[in-house]
Amino acid sequence: MQPLSDLRVLAVTVFLAGPFLSMTLARLGAEVIKVELPGRGDPVRGNGPFAGPDGIHSEQRSEKHIATRFLKRSQGVKSVTLDLKHPQGRQLFLEMARQSDVALENLAPGSMTRLGLGYDDVAAVNPGIIYASISGYGQTGPYASQPAHDPQIQGMSGLMDINGEPDGPPTRVGFYIGDLVTPMFAATAILAALREKEKTGRGVYLDVSMMDTLASLMLMENLEEDVAAGVPLRTGNNSRSGPTGQYHASDGAIIITAASDDQWRRLCYAIGTPELIDDARFARYQTRSENAAAARAEVQARVGKMTRTEALECLSAGDVPCAPVRTVPEILADPHFRERGALRPMRNATFDGAIDEVVAGFPILFDGQPLPDVPGAPALGMHNAAVLGELCGVDAEGLERLRAEGIV
Repeated sequence: MQPLSDLRVLAVTVFLAGPFLSMTLARLGAEVIKVELPGRGDPVRGNGPFAGPDGIHSEQRSEKHIATRFLKRSQGVKSVTLDLKHPQGRQLFLEMARQSDVALENLAPGSMTRLGLGYDDVAAVNPGIIYASISGYGQTGPYASQPAHDPQIQGMSGLMDINGEPDGPPTRVGFYIGDLVTPMFAATAILAALREKEKTGRGVYLDVSMMDTLASLMLMENLEEDVAAGVPLRTGNNSRSGPTGQYHASDGAIIITAASDDQWRRLCYAIGTPELIDDARFARYQTRSENAAAARAEVQARVGKMTRTEALECLSAGDVPCAPVRTVPEILADPHFRERGALRPMRNATFDGAIDEVVAGFPILFDGQPLPDVPGAPALGMHNAAVLGELCGVDAEGLERLRAEGIV
């Protein structure tokens, strides 16, 4: 199944947020043309290690060795090199845009407009274009011109302030959450815009902000009410609302959820303390929240006497939501993810084969099946001849001339 197989996407995307959006659309079947700077390409192309036919190495041994970061972020896309500052490079881009359904970019705000390739420029040749810009702070507002990557956005959005231990400093989420969640919202908006275009024939400009995304997600919780009530927001691995949280068995950590009266009752029976059910401190959700530390201490006293396996077995038998706290090597070794397609070896388009040591995936099944594999991440400019020939009428002689002039 390739639900977006009739969609052509033109992308000027670098680092992570933009490429992740490009790759998401490519995995869903879209033809995604990634426009890169001649001779250099996406900056992450130079960040090792590099994976090729003979495995992974710290140095780029040949043109067939591609940075593992690029492999993970560019599955299924086509690479075309264009100097967008050159008038002919600009014209070639506009010709491709004229024949595309979606345009993506995540350069600094205003960069594409200064190149003469902003939304108004592209819409002039293709009024139906869906044009999406991802940036740290958005295209407008007092912070729009400030440079930002995910760490700055985590700090500015307030996410770091609610993350970490209560008596510790603000803590960054351990992966680039802003760079990865924001493109998901962008993909949703693009699909909605395409649906609207079916009704009206008109395109639209989508201004997607990483900081807006993280702030909107955080404030889906009642954080503002907690602040007004003077409730500490930083709770580490525990919950503000009772005994839900991390517990330490004799040989490892587990996570337990008891977010309702019924779950608390089942937890008490599972760990052999039914008397806690009617304890006035814990009898209701509100009182458990007010006495969360005491509730956690009671649970920890029992869990601490068990091994992790014993604790998980008795909790599972009691229908208590629980799970081990696992390491990345444990996740990579779990066949669950491979069976469902959530973790799949990444492909390098310069040779026929996958890199088993480099994995990622698409986490949704369609009719019970994972999406089919897409072509691997491309070498720089790998699709110049095919794409520029098909969309712009550039023949072999013309391509060589463009290459000699540094335009591709």
